[in-house]
Amino acid sequence: MKKTSLIILSVFCLLALVVWFSCNPFQQANKSSSDYDILNETEFLKGTGDTSCVGFATVNAWGDDGTSGGAGGQTVTATNATQFLDYIAREEPLIIQVSGTISFSGMQNVASNKTIIGVGNAVINGGGGLNIGIPIDDNITSLPANAVHNIIIRNITFTGGSDDLINVQMFSHHIWIDHCDFSNSSDGAVDIKRGSNYCTVSWNVFHDHNKTCLLGRDDGDTAQDRGNLKTTYHHNWFKGTTQRHPRVRFAQCHVYNNYYTDIGDYGIGVGVEANIISENNYFMNVEDCTNWYDTSSMPGYIRDTGSVLINVETFEVNPSGVNWTPPYSYTLDTGAETDAIVQAGAGVGKI
Repeated sequence: MKKTSLIILSVFCLLALVVWFSCNPFQQANKSSSDYDILNETEFLKGTGDTSCVGFATVNAWGDDGTSGGAGGQTVTATNATQFLDYIAREEPLIIQVSGTISFSGMQNVASNKTIIGVGNAVINGGGGLNIGIPIDDNITSLPANAVHNIIIRNITFTGGSDDLINVQMFSHHIWIDHCDFSNSSDGAVDIKRGSNYCTVSWNVFHDHNKTCLLGRDDGDTAQDRGNLKTTYHHNWFKGTTQRHPRVRFAQCHVYNNYYTDIGDYGIGVGVEANIISENNYFMNVEDCTNWYDTSSMPGYIRDTGSVLINVETFEVNPSGVNWTPPYSYTLDTGAETDAIVQAGAGVGKI
């Protein structure tokens, strides 16, 4: 009797284990290259994106020990364009909460020491964009005393710009752009140029866009750009965009754990004197992971390690001139898990 009961119990436990494993949501089946599906936005898991600043924006340099935005200032809430444009132009540190849809036109200046963060479903549209930087002046070739600095922009949807969605220029420094959504601008989504420095672009989603991320404006900008433009791009999702992910001139640029899907033209643009470290990115349905815009007299370089390539034609690298190490602490995810991590954590509503 005891033996029979033991057999019945064993069979019951075995059946229970089979049912549990067949339904276990934590399992992941082996995938072939044809099995990689893109998660819908509704399948995102809130809170999986890292919420801390990592990268060049954390470096102690140019008088700023990292990027703190409006920390220590008053917290205010903007629910319309009048309030928003007033707050971003004020001289004092501010934490500006953006609520609802803010519509304005033209490029609007952001003053130093600001945190601009969306609450709920925050949208900036109407043709306008944010300009971070003093007016263009070719005669300024080093850090000016009035350079705009210490800006954080997070958790906002930017769309429909008639120019750039965010433009960083003229030695602006310590800029962190994080967990935003960018689409449908006539020019750049996030452009960083003219001597700007110590920037991090992280955990954003870029889609329905052509000229996505420019780093360095022109081959002739040697006086302003050499030694500057240090920027980190990590855990961004470039989703069906066309080019410039980023397109780099002159800069030490760190590109890691980004997710590239269905890219129309190329992934990373290697321009004159570019010096790029690429690590553990995930490229899927990308014809050319790199495109080259350097010259024989001003060569660019890129070194890649650990990236995953699915349905990719070329990934041309030249690591010979890459001899620097990122001057900050960071944790790499594996290339193989980058797709799932970025889909789950990038974009608005994840912090």
